[in-house]
Amino acid sequence: MNAQRVLVVGLGNMGLSHALAYTRIEGYEIAGLCTRNIDAMDLPAALRDASRFTDFDEALAATRPDVVSINTWSDTHAPYAIRAMEAGAHVFVEKPLADTVDDAQRVVDTAMRTGRKLVIGYILRHHPSWIKFIEIARTLGAPHVFRMNLNQQSSGTAWDAHKRLLQSLSPIVDCGVHYVDVMCQITKAKPVQVHGVGARLTEDMPEGMYNYGHLHVTFDDGSVGWYEAGWGPMMSETAYFVKDVIGPKGSVSIVMAETVGDIRSDDINAHTKTNQILLHHAALKDDGSFAKADERISTTDEPDHDGLCEREQRFLLRAIQEDVDLTDHMNDAVRSLRIVLAADEAVRTGKVVTL
Repeated sequence: MNAQRVLVVGLGNMGLSHALAYTRIEGYEIAGLCTRNIDAMDLPAALRDASRFTDFDEALAATRPDVVSINTWSDTHAPYAIRAMEAGAHVFVEKPLADTVDDAQRVVDTAMRTGRKLVIGYILRHHPSWIKFIEIARTLGAPHVFRMNLNQQSSGTAWDAHKRLLQSLSPIVDCGVHYVDVMCQITKAKPVQVHGVGARLTEDMPEGMYNYGHLHVTFDDGSVGWYEAGWGPMMSETAYFVKDVIGPKGSVSIVMAETVGDIRSDDINAHTKTNQILLHHAALKDDGSFAKADERISTTDEPDHDGLCEREQRFLLRAIQEDVDLTDHMNDAVRSLRIVLAADEAVRTGKVVTL
């Protein structure tokens, strides 16, 4: 089978990791690289011979790729994905799928109509430890309580990147889709109400934007959850990483092992790293004591960030080669986006949003 020729659009942190993943996977080859400042970039050796473009439409027409990998700012995700699929290409697009639910649905509808494969960059779906975490959480019974956050105390280039994201997205939208997706995978229940609060902790972003947010979601099986996210130099490093699910039969948590050392909240590998899964059993003996000791499941051999990006692209390749049905994958992306955008609406209006 001929290699899938990939046009990579956007070469920031995620785009560069995906571009390098394509060079390591048999079945892909780079057709071109496209980003606005590509002429000023010092690219890794594996990418230096690739054709370079600064305009998406020009790159799409010139390369006629089999796959377009979209890793740009979120406001371009939907139009780029639709144009790529209309041109006959399969698409990988970083999360969030779009800036609005209607645009996200248009992308999914285009994939269904054209028969092109559409994979959204929900990196945690390809992480073996997170897969295990979700499997365990499903055994705890319902309803579930979800407690999750990812706060980032950022400075320097990390804060510069966050300020660029804050031009269009709040943290609970940009990061929240990952963790709301995890909640939805565990409960399988229908989300019914969303509320959110937010705070503008700096003027270093557009009017009306906020860099700290907290969303709350309820499901029709009685499950409830919250997700918290904040970016900036003022953010606290205390309890910045909470990944916790509680059910009638106990709880499961992602925890940092004591031997990990000093990991900062702006370390991108720490955003997916689990280190240990802690499983607590709620069952009691006749004397009221716990019937079973807590279990600690080591995950120290898990893949790093680049390894996870490679797993995402291997999933896309298998979907193309084996004609995998991605209907649920696409619909789940729209669902999680609907929830976080409802939370964003609640922050701005002060009202609970019914879905």
